[in-house]
Amino acid sequence: MTFQATLLRSMFDAAVATAQPGLCLPRFLPEPPRGRTVVIGAGKASAEMARVLEQHWPGQLSGLVVTRYGYAVPCQRIEIAEAAHPVPDAKGLEAARRILALVQGLTVDDLVICLISGGGSALLPLPHAGLDLAVKQEINRALLQSGATIGEMNCVRRHLSAIKGGRLAAACHPARVVTLLISDVPGDNPADIASGPTCGDATTCADALAILQRYGISVPEAVTKLLESGASESIKPGDPRLARSEIRLITAPQIALEAAAEVARKAGIVPYILGDSIEGEAREVGIVMAGMARQVAMRGQPFEAPCVLLSGGETTVTIRGGGRGGRNVEFLLSLGVSLNGHPGIYAIACDTDGVDGQEEIAGAIIGPDMLEKAWGQRINPRLSLANNDGHGFFQAIGASVVCGPTLTNVNDFRAIYVEPQARTAMSSSD
Repeated sequence: MTFQATLLRSMFDAAVATAQPGLCLPRFLPEPPRGRTVVIGAGKASAEMARVLEQHWPGQLSGLVVTRYGYAVPCQRIEIAEAAHPVPDAKGLEAARRILALVQGLTVDDLVICLISGGGSALLPLPHAGLDLAVKQEINRALLQSGATIGEMNCVRRHLSAIKGGRLAAACHPARVVTLLISDVPGDNPADIASGPTCGDATTCADALAILQRYGISVPEAVTKLLESGASESIKPGDPRLARSEIRLITAPQIALEAAAEVARKAGIVPYILGDSIEGEAREVGIVMAGMARQVAMRGQPFEAPCVLLSGGETTVTIRGGGRGGRNVEFLLSLGVSLNGHPGIYAIACDTDGVDGQEEIAGAIIGPDMLEKAWGQRINPRLSLANNDGHGFFQAIGASVVCGPTLTNVNDFRAIYVEPQARTAMSSSD
């Protein structure tokens, strides 16, 4: 690896490492209760969170958490179930039903510890009465391809669910509920992390219906009637059943970016965090970031090179082609096309859970030779971008980043390393 690629990969590795449950979870654990301790949860990091909880919990506990296929880890007292992500399956449905059953009949002396991380929405697919899993799967696929933001997708999910939008916490009443959250969403809004199964939701059925209409998503008549009637309204903030429900954010994208920034500093490179909640169409964000990087390289504005531009958040991809990809490789391919081989600019974009889109590929790393490598393989980069084929493109030029399940998830990680360029003096004339 070149110095630039090694630096970028080291920053990504540091971002993932600082978000590991073993590092961030123990100090947020509550005191043991007088009664039972029941552990429930869902998400790509939930199994590792459960293992860390077992290692640090002094008393009795039992429970069930559900994670993505391939993300299970061995636990002694907490059962680990696996299910599909990002499109839910029957295993997730079964796990959601069992989790809801586990919290029935609890008392005021009992404690529920809920372990939630990104991916929990798909892993807890318990449809509202009158709907079935097939409907949820169909709507989920349409939302994923529509270009809707994560907040919009989760608003719809909450209002078609029997467990999300505060319903899980309400089912635990009158027990105390402590939710330990790993954020993977822009702004760290608990209602949008796994669609907020244990927190109040201010959005409405009308909001969910408007989102479906905005993106032209066709739904069965039963869904339209359900939302129009308001019968599937979520649990609202201030509901008395949530009075003993507490949310504790244990790590988030900003923390991961700060860890990456420290790696850059130690290498003698000045880091700049542009934001931890950047959203928008991935290819459009790539174009904007390319313009910023060129301005830094050529003009020293708004930052002097050498430097690293760091950002996180969750972009979206509107599916237009039939290629293989995810939002990180879509962003990176757009960035590389826009840079057009500009010297001295290198970049990485990866999903911190190790999976960009639906494949076990975290993302990729590029340098100024990206286009040259592609043309050498007789690959047209613009056609690859038009076909949403980021994974196919980067695999062909040997630029993919594959790290396997990271057992955490703090969303997208992007870093652009910019070296200084010779500047051309500019003057104005009459």
